[in-house]
Amino acid sequence: MLLHVFPTFAIGGAQVRFAALANRFGPRWRHGVISLDGRTDCAERIGAHVPLTLLPAPVAKGEGPYRLWKIRRALAALSPDVLVTSNWGSFDWVAVARTIPGLRHIHTEDGFGPDEAQGQKRRRVLARRLILRRSEVVLPSLKLLGHARDLWRLPPARLHYIPNGLDLRRFTPEGPPATIDVPGEGPLIGTVAKLRAEKNLARLLRACALINQPWRLAVIGDGAEQGMLEQLAASLGIATRVRFLGHVPDPAAAYRAFDVFALSSDTEQMPFSVLEAMASGRAVAATDVGDVRAMLAPGQAPFLAALDEAALAEALRKLLADAGLRARLGAANRAKAEQEYGEETMFQAHAALIEARAGA
Repeated sequence: MLLHVFPTFAIGGAQVRFAALANRFGPRWRHGVISLDGRTDCAERIGAHVPLTLLPAPVAKGEGPYRLWKIRRALAALSPDVLVTSNWGSFDWVAVARTIPGLRHIHTEDGFGPDEAQGQKRRRVLARRLILRRSEVVLPSLKLLGHARDLWRLPPARLHYIPNGLDLRRFTPEGPPATIDVPGEGPLIGTVAKLRAEKNLARLLRACALINQPWRLAVIGDGAEQGMLEQLAASLGIATRVRFLGHVPDPAAAYRAFDVFALSSDTEQMPFSVLEAMASGRAVAATDVGDVRAMLAPGQAPFLAALDEAALAEALRKLLADAGLRARLGAANRAKAEQEYGEETMFQAHAALIEARAGA
């Protein structure tokens, strides 16, 4: 029995990876999921053949000093074979896990929120350094692996670099594209992201407003910033060329409708959205964050931008102007995805770690 603790079980990279892993192995493991913010949107991605129980969080957000005792009591009652925690938001559970003899613990780190987008907080660095030393730590990006080794100073034997992978049969250039109705003329720029501060969709809107050639923009994803972004698009005079499409449960066909995929984040590590765009044969313009430069096929440095709208606009402008270039880059990205980012390699690496820790 695996107990997974997520800061949120809304749809995001870590949650989508877990859903894919659970679906791949079906009844091989039983899963309990605790979503600390109560969101359970990602449960829709998990098949009926997977033994899954959504569990209430035993501790309310911001609860006082008794919260650690409540977590310990919950772990004793549930008695999981393996505790799997996710990111800084689950760190209370990490702290309790190390006090329970014999509890097997795997911690996954996928990146940083807006409060650490410009640099890690020293107290969190120290907490990771001290508390994660006896845990198995999974890292999907080379940059995170470097942080864990050099900054958090964790034992190398406890670090497991497992790059993300995805279903290359579902995300593919082949097949019909989605119908995305965005008025106007020109190539369609698309992005898929939670509308949160660290994704900085405002940068993408401002970049588009700087482009003096035809374009249209489709934004897939929901989140707290949607109202602000809609107002920004109106103030920039581009609202008629932008569509906010909200949450799309299966965006594979939407990627095929994009002419260019854009990523405007302040911080990422190994974003699934870029992998999905690559597998779909799309050209990518992105901020130069995390492992994005290493992920893309060679020769795509001109389309990686500094963290400002003018640089992102220039990267987009080059791709919008040349359909042949977009096609060549998209084909190269698909080939790289086929060579390096198939999901079965990822699945087997996670399974080996889980079952080694479970003593299987």
